[in-house]
Amino acid sequence: MSNTRKGLTTDAIVILKNRITKGNPKKLEKLEKELEQERMALQIGQEIYNLRKKAKLTQQELADMVGTKKSAISRLEDADYGGHSINMLLKIAVAVGMKLEINFIKSKSKAKTVKKKARTIARVTA
Repeated sequence: MSNTRKGLTTDAIVILKNRITKGNPKKLEKLEKELEQERMALQIGQEIYNLRKKAKLTQQELADMVGTKKSAISRLEDADYGGHSINMLLKIAVAVGMKLEINFIKSKSKAKTVKKKARTIARVTA
């Protein structure tokens, strides 16, 4: 909710953005890019987890099928991991009987320079 008097706001998101970026558009743009990367890593990790569970595989069983260690599968499923390789995603897709599809979709970000760039979302389809 905004207060039109003197441009004040009670919107917590707006307040936090202003405090973090101190009105600096470059800091805001960097923050938005980092947030988008985190969202993508979370989405990919969750998708790997969902596929593994749907295939009724343990992390060790999937690791054996793709030629890696259980710890690597655990990392791939972790929301904080951002090192997903296309090669590993392909191996996982094949192991669970799927194919990997990667789409570039125009970003919805309001930042001028970010708006012109595409983002990558990895999707596994039947």
